[in-house]
Amino acid sequence: MKGKTLLTLALALTMTLSLAACSSGGSASVPAPDASAPMAAAPESALTPKLVEDGVLKVAMECAYAPFNWTQADDSNGAVPISGTSDYAYGYDVMFAKKIAEHLGCELEIVKMEWDALIPALQSGSVDAVIAGQCITADRAAQVDFSDPYYYASIVCLVKSDGAYAGAAGISGFSGAKATSQLGTVWYDACLPQIPDVTVLPAQESVPAMLVALDSGAVDLVVTDQPTALSACKAYPAMKMLEFTGSGDDFDVSEEETNFGISVQKGNAGLTAAINEVLAAYTADDYTAMMDQAIEVQPLNQE
Repeated sequence: MKGKTLLTLALALTMTLSLAACSSGGSASVPAPDASAPMAAAPESALTPKLVEDGVLKVAMECAYAPFNWTQADDSNGAVPISGTSDYAYGYDVMFAKKIAEHLGCELEIVKMEWDALIPALQSGSVDAVIAGQCITADRAAQVDFSDPYYYASIVCLVKSDGAYAGAAGISGFSGAKATSQLGTVWYDACLPQIPDVTVLPAQESVPAMLVALDSGAVDLVVTDQPTALSACKAYPAMKMLEFTGSGDDFDVSEEETNFGISVQKGNAGLTAAINEVLAAYTADDYTAMMDQAIEVQPLNQE
Protein backbone atom coordinates (compact mmCIF):
# COMPACT_ATOMS: atom_id res chain seq x y z
CA MET A 1 0.00 0.00 0.00
CA LYS A 2 2.84 2.35 0.92
CA GLY A 3 4.61 1.58 -2.37
CA LYS A 4 1.44 2.29 -4.32
CA THR A 5 1.03 5.65 -2.54
CA LEU A 6 4.61 6.67 -3.29
CA LEU A 7 4.17 5.71 -6.94
CA THR A 8 1.01 7.82 -7.15
CA LEU A 9 2.82 10.82 -5.66
CA ALA A 10 5.75 10.38 -8.03
CA LEU A 11 3.48 10.26 -11.06
CA ALA A 12 1.64 13.36 -9.91
CA LEU A 13 4.92 15.23 -9.44
CA THR A 14 6.14 14.16 -12.88
CA MET A 15 2.95 15.40 -14.52
CA THR A 16 3.17 18.72 -12.66
CA LEU A 17 6.74 19.34 -13.83
CA SER A 18 6.00 18.36 -17.41
CA LEU A 19 3.10 20.81 -17.58
CA ALA A 20 5.03 23.70 -16.03
CA ALA A 21 6.32 25.15 -19.29
CA CYS A 22 6.39 28.70 -17.94
CA SER A 23 6.19 30.58 -14.70
CA SER A 24 2.62 31.64 -15.41
CA GLY A 25 1.51 28.02 -15.34
CA GLY A 26 -0.64 28.88 -18.38
CA SER A 27 -2.83 31.19 -16.29
CA ALA A 28 -1.36 34.62 -17.06
CA SER A 29 -3.57 36.94 -19.08
CA VAL A 30 -3.08 37.27 -22.84
CA PRO A 31 -2.43 40.78 -24.26
CA ALA A 32 -4.70 42.78 -26.45
CA PRO A 33 -3.69 42.65 -30.13
CA ASP A 34 -1.43 45.69 -29.83
CA ALA A 35 2.27 45.19 -30.52
CA SER A 36 3.27 47.83 -27.95
CA ALA A 37 0.88 46.90 -25.14
CA PRO A 38 2.49 45.39 -22.00
CA MET A 39 1.30 42.06 -20.71
CA ALA A 40 0.24 41.26 -17.16
CA ALA A 41 3.10 40.03 -14.98
CA ALA A 42 3.01 36.46 -13.72
CA PRO A 43 2.27 36.04 -9.99
CA GLU A 44 5.33 35.88 -7.73
CA SER A 45 4.24 32.45 -6.52
CA ALA A 46 4.32 30.96 -10.02
CA LEU A 47 6.70 28.09 -10.72
CA THR A 48 9.97 28.60 -12.58
CA PRO A 49 9.71 26.76 -15.90
CA LYS A 50 11.58 23.50 -16.02
CA LEU A 51 12.93 24.08 -19.53
CA VAL A 52 13.81 27.78 -19.18
CA GLU A 53 17.10 28.10 -17.36
CA ASP A 54 17.28 30.80 -14.67
CA GLY A 55 13.94 32.23 -15.78
CA VAL A 56 15.26 33.32 -19.18
CA LEU A 57 13.48 32.41 -22.39
CA LYS A 58 16.15 32.01 -25.07
CA VAL A 59 14.81 32.71 -28.55
CA ALA A 60 16.94 32.22 -31.67
CA MET A 61 16.59 34.07 -34.97
CA GLU A 62 18.82 35.33 -37.78
CA CYS A 63 18.41 39.02 -36.90
CA ALA A 64 18.82 39.60 -40.65
CA TYR A 65 15.43 38.77 -42.16
CA ALA A 66 13.37 41.97 -42.27
CA PRO A 67 10.55 42.51 -41.59
CA PHE A 68 10.49 39.36 -39.45
CA ASN A 69 13.70 40.20 -37.63
CA TRP A 70 16.68 42.47 -38.05
CA THR A 71 19.71 44.01 -36.31
CA GLN A 72 19.85 47.66 -35.28
CA ALA A 73 22.22 49.82 -33.25
CA ASP A 74 19.86 50.94 -30.45
CA ASP A 75 16.74 50.00 -28.52
CA SER A 76 14.35 52.22 -30.48
CA ASN A 77 10.77 50.96 -30.96
CA GLY A 78 11.28 48.40 -28.20
CA ALA A 79 14.22 46.50 -29.67
CA VAL A 80 15.85 43.84 -27.48
CA PRO A 81 19.62 43.33 -26.90
CA ILE A 82 21.21 40.53 -28.89
CA SER A 83 23.08 38.17 -26.59
CA GLY A 84 26.86 38.63 -26.60
CA THR A 85 26.80 41.79 -28.75
CA SER A 86 26.24 45.53 -28.43
CA ASP A 87 23.46 45.39 -31.04
CA TYR A 88 19.69 45.05 -30.75
CA ALA A 89 17.08 42.96 -32.54
CA TYR A 90 13.61 44.01 -33.58
CA GLY A 91 10.91 43.11 -36.07
CA TYR A 92 7.74 41.04 -36.16
CA ASP A 93 9.43 38.05 -34.54
CA VAL A 94 10.77 40.13 -31.66
CA MET A 95 7.28 41.57 -31.06
CA PHE A 96 5.97 38.05 -30.46
CA ALA A 97 9.05 36.93 -28.51
CA LYS A 98 8.40 39.77 -26.06
CA LYS A 99 4.73 38.87 -25.74
CA ILE A 100 5.53 35.21 -25.05
CA ALA A 101 8.24 35.98 -22.49
CA GLU A 102 5.91 38.35 -20.66
CA HIS A 103 3.14 35.77 -20.69
CA LEU A 104 5.52 33.19 -19.24
CA GLY A 105 6.87 35.60 -16.63
CA CYS A 106 10.39 35.12 -18.02
CA GLU A 107 13.14 37.43 -19.16
CA LEU A 108 13.86 37.37 -22.90
CA GLU A 109 17.23 36.66 -24.47
CA ILE A 110 17.61 36.98 -28.25
CA VAL A 111 20.27 34.69 -29.71
CA LYS A 112 21.54 35.53 -33.20
CA MET A 113 22.24 32.51 -35.41
CA GLU A 114 22.67 31.56 -39.04
CA TRP A 115 19.55 30.11 -40.66
CA ASP A 116 20.86 26.54 -40.92
CA ALA A 117 21.90 26.55 -37.24
CA LEU A 118 18.41 27.29 -35.88
CA ILE A 119 16.94 23.78 -35.79
CA PRO A 120 20.14 22.14 -34.48
CA ALA A 121 20.16 24.71 -31.66
CA LEU A 122 16.65 23.64 -30.65
CA GLN A 123 17.53 19.97 -30.89
CA SER A 124 20.56 20.43 -28.66
CA GLY A 125 18.59 22.45 -26.11
CA SER A 126 20.84 25.51 -26.34
CA VAL A 127 17.75 27.67 -27.06
CA ASP A 128 14.13 27.28 -26.02
CA ALA A 129 12.36 28.50 -29.16
CA VAL A 130 13.00 29.68 -32.70
CA ILE A 131 10.95 32.62 -33.96
CA ALA A 132 12.40 33.29 -37.37
CA GLY A 133 9.78 33.28 -40.10
CA GLN A 134 9.92 29.50 -40.49
CA CYS A 135 7.36 27.91 -42.77
CA ILE A 136 5.74 24.84 -41.21
CA THR A 137 7.03 22.20 -43.60
CA ALA A 138 6.76 18.45 -43.10
CA ASP A 139 10.54 18.13 -43.04
CA ARG A 140 10.92 20.67 -40.24
CA ALA A 141 7.94 19.28 -38.32
CA ALA A 142 9.73 15.92 -38.23
CA GLN A 143 12.62 17.57 -36.38
CA VAL A 144 10.92 20.11 -34.10
CA ASP A 145 7.44 20.91 -32.82
CA PHE A 146 5.55 23.94 -34.12
CA SER A 147 3.03 26.29 -32.60
CA ASP A 148 -0.12 27.30 -34.39
CA PRO A 149 0.65 29.71 -37.26
CA TYR A 150 1.67 33.20 -36.20
CA TYR A 151 1.53 34.58 -39.73
CA TYR A 152 -0.08 33.57 -43.04
CA ALA A 153 1.64 34.68 -46.25
CA SER A 154 1.58 33.98 -49.95
CA ILE A 155 4.68 33.18 -51.98
CA VAL A 156 5.65 35.93 -54.41
CA CYS A 157 8.41 36.91 -56.83
CA LEU A 158 10.77 39.86 -56.83
CA VAL A 159 12.22 41.32 -60.03
CA LYS A 160 13.78 44.62 -61.10
CA SER A 161 11.04 47.06 -62.06
CA ASP A 162 12.90 47.98 -65.25
CA GLY A 163 14.00 44.40 -66.02
CA ALA A 164 12.98 41.99 -68.74
CA TYR A 165 10.60 40.07 -66.44
CA ALA A 166 8.75 42.98 -64.82
CA GLY A 167 5.65 42.28 -66.92
CA ALA A 168 5.37 38.55 -66.17
CA ALA A 169 1.76 37.49 -65.61
CA GLY A 170 2.58 34.09 -64.13
CA ILE A 171 5.54 31.88 -63.33
CA SER A 172 5.71 30.68 -66.95
CA GLY A 173 6.65 34.26 -67.81
CA PHE A 174 10.04 33.71 -66.19
CA SER A 175 11.20 31.19 -68.80
CA GLY A 176 14.92 31.71 -69.39
CA ALA A 177 15.45 33.74 -66.20
CA LYS A 178 18.32 33.29 -63.76
CA ALA A 179 16.82 32.77 -60.32
CA THR A 180 17.78 32.14 -56.73
CA SER A 181 16.41 32.25 -53.20
CA GLN A 182 17.54 31.51 -49.66
CA LEU A 183 19.17 28.22 -48.73
CA GLY A 184 16.98 25.69 -46.96
CA THR A 185 13.64 27.29 -47.79
CA VAL A 186 10.49 26.13 -49.57
CA TRP A 187 11.10 29.03 -52.00
CA TYR A 188 14.34 27.49 -53.23
CA ASP A 189 13.62 23.79 -52.83
CA ALA A 190 10.00 23.61 -54.00
CA CYS A 191 9.17 26.78 -55.94
CA LEU A 192 12.10 27.52 -58.24
CA PRO A 193 12.04 24.06 -59.90
CA GLN A 194 8.41 24.72 -60.95
CA ILE A 195 9.41 27.59 -63.27
CA PRO A 196 9.81 26.30 -66.85
CA ASP A 197 13.24 26.68 -68.46
CA VAL A 198 14.63 28.61 -65.49
CA THR A 199 18.31 28.63 -64.60
CA VAL A 200 18.47 27.98 -60.87
CA LEU A 201 21.66 29.45 -59.42
CA PRO A 202 23.15 28.41 -56.05
CA ALA A 203 21.07 29.30 -53.01
CA GLN A 204 21.98 32.34 -50.96
CA GLU A 205 22.92 32.06 -47.28
CA SER A 206 20.58 34.84 -46.16
CA VAL A 207 17.76 37.12 -47.30
CA PRO A 208 20.08 40.16 -47.53
CA ALA A 209 22.43 38.19 -49.80
CA MET A 210 19.48 37.11 -51.93
CA LEU A 211 18.35 40.72 -52.35
CA VAL A 212 21.85 41.94 -53.17
CA ALA A 213 22.05 39.28 -55.91
CA LEU A 214 18.88 40.69 -57.48
CA ASP A 215 19.84 44.33 -57.02
CA SER A 216 23.27 43.77 -58.59
CA GLY A 217 21.84 42.01 -61.63
CA ALA A 218 23.47 38.68 -60.78
CA VAL A 219 19.99 37.13 -61.00
CA ASP A 220 16.75 38.17 -62.69
CA LEU A 221 14.38 36.82 -60.09
CA VAL A 222 14.09 35.76 -56.47
CA VAL A 223 11.20 33.92 -54.84
CA THR A 224 10.22 34.80 -51.29
CA ASP A 225 7.24 35.45 -49.01
CA GLN A 226 5.03 38.52 -49.29
CA PRO A 227 6.24 40.38 -46.13
CA THR A 228 9.87 39.97 -47.15
CA ALA A 229 9.06 41.24 -50.64
CA LEU A 230 7.20 44.28 -49.29
CA SER A 231 10.13 45.02 -47.00
CA ALA A 232 12.57 44.63 -49.90
CA CYS A 233 10.64 47.05 -52.09
CA LYS A 234 10.92 49.65 -49.33
CA ALA A 235 14.68 49.17 -49.02
CA TYR A 236 15.22 48.79 -52.78
CA PRO A 237 12.77 51.04 -54.68
CA ALA A 238 13.93 49.58 -58.02
CA MET A 239 12.45 46.19 -57.11
CA LYS A 240 8.94 45.08 -58.01
CA MET A 241 6.81 42.41 -56.32
CA LEU A 242 4.78 40.06 -58.52
CA GLU A 243 2.04 37.88 -57.04
CA PHE A 244 0.10 35.32 -59.07
CA THR A 245 -2.41 34.00 -56.53
CA GLY A 246 -5.55 32.82 -58.29
CA SER A 247 -4.05 33.25 -61.77
CA GLY A 248 -3.78 29.56 -62.58
CA ASP A 249 -0.08 30.12 -63.33
CA ASP A 250 1.26 30.17 -59.78
CA PHE A 251 3.45 27.99 -57.57
CA ASP A 252 1.90 24.77 -56.34
CA VAL A 253 2.55 24.66 -52.60
CA SER A 254 0.53 23.41 -49.66
CA GLU A 255 -1.14 25.78 -47.22
CA GLU A 256 1.19 24.53 -44.47
CA GLU A 257 4.23 25.61 -46.49
CA THR A 258 2.99 29.20 -46.57
CA ASN A 259 2.12 29.35 -42.86
CA PHE A 260 4.75 30.49 -40.39
CA GLY A 261 5.17 28.85 -36.98
CA ILE A 262 7.22 29.17 -33.81
CA SER A 263 9.32 26.06 -33.23
CA VAL A 264 10.35 24.39 -29.98
CA GLN A 265 12.26 21.26 -29.07
CA LYS A 266 10.47 18.04 -30.03
CA GLY A 267 8.20 16.91 -27.22
CA ASN A 268 8.07 20.22 -25.34
CA ALA A 269 4.27 20.23 -25.24
CA GLY A 270 4.10 22.60 -22.29
CA LEU A 271 5.95 25.43 -24.01
CA THR A 272 4.07 24.86 -27.26
CA ALA A 273 0.76 25.12 -25.41
CA ALA A 274 1.83 28.32 -23.65
CA ILE A 275 2.85 29.90 -26.97
CA ASN A 276 -0.49 28.92 -28.47
CA GLU A 277 -2.25 30.64 -25.57
CA VAL A 278 -0.62 33.90 -26.63
CA LEU A 279 -1.38 33.39 -30.32
CA ALA A 280 -5.03 32.62 -29.57
CA ALA A 281 -5.60 36.32 -28.78
CA TYR A 282 -4.73 37.34 -32.34
CA THR A 283 -6.51 37.17 -35.69
CA ALA A 284 -5.09 37.19 -39.22
CA ASP A 285 -5.96 40.89 -39.38
CA ASP A 286 -3.99 41.50 -36.18
CA TYR A 287 -1.00 39.74 -37.73
CA THR A 288 -1.23 41.96 -40.80
CA ALA A 289 -1.42 45.11 -38.67
CA MET A 290 1.64 44.07 -36.66
CA MET A 291 3.57 43.19 -39.80
CA ASP A 292 2.72 46.60 -41.22
CA GLN A 293 4.16 48.15 -38.06
CA ALA A 294 7.36 46.16 -38.50
CA ILE A 295 7.75 47.21 -42.14
CA GLU A 296 7.13 50.83 -41.21
CA VAL A 297 9.98 50.98 -38.68
CA GLN A 298 12.50 48.67 -40.32
CA PRO A 299 15.92 50.20 -41.01
CA LEU A 300 16.63 50.63 -44.72
CA ASN A 301 20.22 49.49 -44.37
CA GLN A 302 20.33 45.99 -42.89
CA GLU A 303 22.97 43.34 -42.46
